[in-house]
Amino acid sequence: MKPAAFDYIRAESAAHASALLVEDENGRIIAGGQTLVPMLAMRLARPSRLIDIARIPELSYIRDESETISIGATTRQVLVEKSALIAQKLPLLHKAIEWVGHPPTRARGTVGGSLANSDPAAEIALVAATLGATLRYVDETGENSIEVDDYFIGPMITTLPQTACLIGADFPKWGEPHVGTGFEEVNARSSDFAFVSAASQVAFDADGKCTRAVLGIGGLGDFPFRADVDAVKDRIENEAALREAIGLAIEDIEPLSDLHATGEYRRRVAVTLACRSLLNAVREAKGFAHAN
Repeated sequence: MKPAAFDYIRAESAAHASALLVEDENGRIIAGGQTLVPMLAMRLARPSRLIDIARIPELSYIRDESETISIGATTRQVLVEKSALIAQKLPLLHKAIEWVGHPPTRARGTVGGSLANSDPAAEIALVAATLGATLRYVDETGENSIEVDDYFIGPMITTLPQTACLIGADFPKWGEPHVGTGFEEVNARSSDFAFVSAASQVAFDADGKCTRAVLGIGGLGDFPFRADVDAVKDRIENEAALREAIGLAIEDIEPLSDLHATGEYRRRVAVTLACRSLLNAVREAKGFAHAN
C-alpha cells in the first residue's frame, strides 16, 4: 500500500512549523519518521501536509544546564546513546536508550518524536515520566512548557496543543553523592515494543541513607507514569516492603490487555520488574559508594 497524497514542506524554524499547522489543521510534523512513515504507508495516518523539522539546526542538541540536561526535539536517539554527558549526568536515560527500537531506527528516530508520539510502552517517555521532565514547545503564542505530569493523558494522546511544535525536553539532574539506576523490560523479542517496563532511580547520602527514590512504569496503562514509592525509601532494600508498596501504587491502574499480554499478566509483571529495577538501582548506588 502507498500513502495517500500529501503536500510536503520543509520548515525553516519551530515558529514556522507552528504557523504551518495553524494554516492546516490536518498537517502533521515529521522528524525521524520511524512511526509516522509506516502509518502513512498503511494509510492509518492521512495528513494533508507533512511539515519536516528534521533540518532545523537549533532543535538538535544535548546541553548541560545548571539543573537539567536539555535535549533538543530532533536530536537523534543514537546521539543520546553515544553521549558521554548523558552517561554521566542522565544515567537512567543512558540505560534505557539501548532498549529503544533497533540500531537502524535509533539512527533516524528522534527524542522529540518519541515524546510526541507518546506510545504507552515508549522507553524515552517512561524516563521522562520517571524523572519529572519538562517539555518545551512553540506555538502561535510563543515558547511555552508543560510538566510531564500534565503531558501524557492517553495512549498516543498528549496535552501538546494542536498547533504546537515540540522543541525540547529538560531532564532534572540529581546532585546526591551516590545515585543508582535500574531499568527492566519484558518483550517478545529484543528491541520490540515492551509489554511492561520499569525505570528506577535512587539516591543515597554520604551516610548511606536513601534520600530519594523514584519509580516509573510503562506499558501497564494508557501512558507511562510515576508510581509513589517515597514511603518505603527507608526500607528500600526490603523486597517484601517494595512489592507491597508497588502493588498499592498500581492498584487503581486499569491494565492494558491485548493479543500480546493480558491485563492480569501485565499487572503481575509490573510489580516484579518494578521491584527488580529498584533493587538494582540500590545495588548500583551502593557499589558507587563503596568504589569511592
